[in-house]
Amino acid sequence: MNELKKKIMEFNEERDWDQFHSPENLAKSIAIESGELLECFQWNSNYDKREVCNELADVVNYCILLSDKLDVDLEDIVLGKLEETRKKYPVDKAKGKSTKYTKLGE
Repeated sequence: MNELKKKIMEFNEERDWDQFHSPENLAKSIAIESGELLECFQWNSNYDKREVCNELADVVNYCILLSDKLDVDLEDIVLGKLEETRKKYPVDKAKGKSTKYTKLGE
């Protein structure tokens, strides 16, 4: 992950794009690229895997840039969130279910 982040940062530095990368702009870009990713699946389940991968790469790229801008370790926050989610969705109650955690006890 560190090597990937380094390459992304170098790419942006070479182009002097950091000036455009406020947290707000990066969050907007994540939402926009996520919409483009979703568009790959619009209307039917037939999709172009290359196109999906390109859009997914754009989403991940902006997530890495935003984590850098916020000075947070992406791996740490993802693992932290996974631990929170593990507590909300214990295996014995959630396995094989798509029920929201607030409804698992019902």
